[in-house]
Amino acid sequence: MKNITLSIDEDLLQSGREYARAHDMSFNVLVRKLIEQTVIPQKDKWLSDTFLLMDRAGASSGGKRWTRDELYRGVEVVNPLEGRV
Repeated sequence: MKNITLSIDEDLLQSGREYARAHDMSFNVLVRKLIEQTVIPQKDKWLSDTFLLMDRAGASSGGKRWTRDELYRGVEVVNPLEGRV
């Protein structure tokens, strides 16, 4: 593994070290993971992106549960704020 030298603001370095320590890792591991996540395409990224979009949508089923048959068939969805969709 190669060593590199980085120039980084002292406050940012301190914050990074605190974050790494709080997540039970070294600062080197934190930097390596961040670079890896940035430059190496992830096969399952689409899945985490999908869940992120679902979380941001703020939608709710209102407690409604569907049967397997309804899901395969397709059911009429009623949005309580807008009516039928």
